[in-house]
Amino acid sequence: MNAKDINALARKTKEASRRLALLDTKTKDRALVAMSAALKSRASYIMRENEKDIALARKRGLSSAMIDRLTLTRQRITSMAGSLAQVARLKDPVGDTIETIKRPNGLLIKKVRVPIGVILMIYESRPNVTSDCIGLCLKSSNAIILRGGSEAIRSNIAIFNVLDKEAVKYDIPQGAISMIKETDRKIVDGLLAQEGVIDLVIPRGGESLIRDVSKKSRIPVIKHYKGVCHTYVDASANLKMAEKISFNAKVQRPGVCNAMETLLVDKKIAKAFLPPMIRRFKNAGVEIRGSKEVKKIVKDVRLATENDWYTEYLDLTLSIKVVDGVDEAIRHIMKYGSYHSDAIVARDSSRAAKFLNEVDSACVYLNASTRFTDGEEFGKGAEMGISTDKIHARGPMGLEELTSYKYIIYGNGQLRR
Repeated sequence: MNAKDINALARKTKEASRRLALLDTKTKDRALVAMSAALKSRASYIMRENEKDIALARKRGLSSAMIDRLTLTRQRITSMAGSLAQVARLKDPVGDTIETIKRPNGLLIKKVRVPIGVILMIYESRPNVTSDCIGLCLKSSNAIILRGGSEAIRSNIAIFNVLDKEAVKYDIPQGAISMIKETDRKIVDGLLAQEGVIDLVIPRGGESLIRDVSKKSRIPVIKHYKGVCHTYVDASANLKMAEKISFNAKVQRPGVCNAMETLLVDKKIAKAFLPPMIRRFKNAGVEIRGSKEVKKIVKDVRLATENDWYTEYLDLTLSIKVVDGVDEAIRHIMKYGSYHSDAIVARDSSRAAKFLNEVDSACVYLNASTRFTDGEEFGKGAEMGISTDKIHARGPMGLEELTSYKYIIYGNGQLRR
């Protein structure tokens, strides 16, 4: 695609977004239900294309965790279809009145939710993102341009082909869903220059991708940054609960952004908690990188470096540090974390409250796994990603986060004096 082609695609999507904004909720919901059914009926086709991506990933030597992120089983496709059906059942935010103001001069002012317009989604690895983002944007009346990573290109195109073909059968405007099917990175640069045509960019992937998009974009960006997520086990914790939560946060699916990357343990319970916890991790194939205090308790672990505390492993690798209470745990998280998802396991209500109030992350947990930071788990049907920004959208980005608002003012001849 050359610059002219990119501009033409963006303008076609912009025009489709205006027509999409006028569709009623029933039309959108009928399309989503049909698209959900199409995913299930075309699962074999999608899986065949996915197998080609997996074969290439193995040839390139990608980690098992990365291949897991890439893999589409029939169960995962069924889950994708379920997400679309759930989005169809959710309340349509478009047109909602957020606030009504009646002025002394008789003006009636309404603050009303409206679609953002055209969203450019740039993402890596996980092909289910294609389906999730299409569903959320359609329900919130936003047109979308999808640009997935080269490692999942065949899977992404297959999902797009199934959903786009079904959507137009149900009066969704042609061009409201677009996909870049070429992997040339220069195309992304061209898209990021479409100021005034594309309204919002959402990059979702590795740190280098986020930084590169943010640096080059002339369009507003909502960053779905890396997930250096922590679990802090307080001295007051129920240790059995803490073990189960920590294990789930790391092992249940290590290649995703809400998996735990660093475990912090209060020094008062470290000798009791760490040996069985580390043994369980090692039995599950987790490599442990511990602080000096951890190595004194469990000798056969690798010594953690300064860089480890900043690292999003996205794999079966875990950093562990012994800390002197909740204050040091908070200081560590605020220095090394990514403002994504962090948890405390504690029975002491004052220390729990301190952690929840002072850790400035998008999602903070008490006595639960960070793995719940997810649009579907939050009842949003799906998500565009987990925003670590503080402006407009933060945490799992669902339907409401895909809207802006405008003021509609009703008068009967009022003049400004």
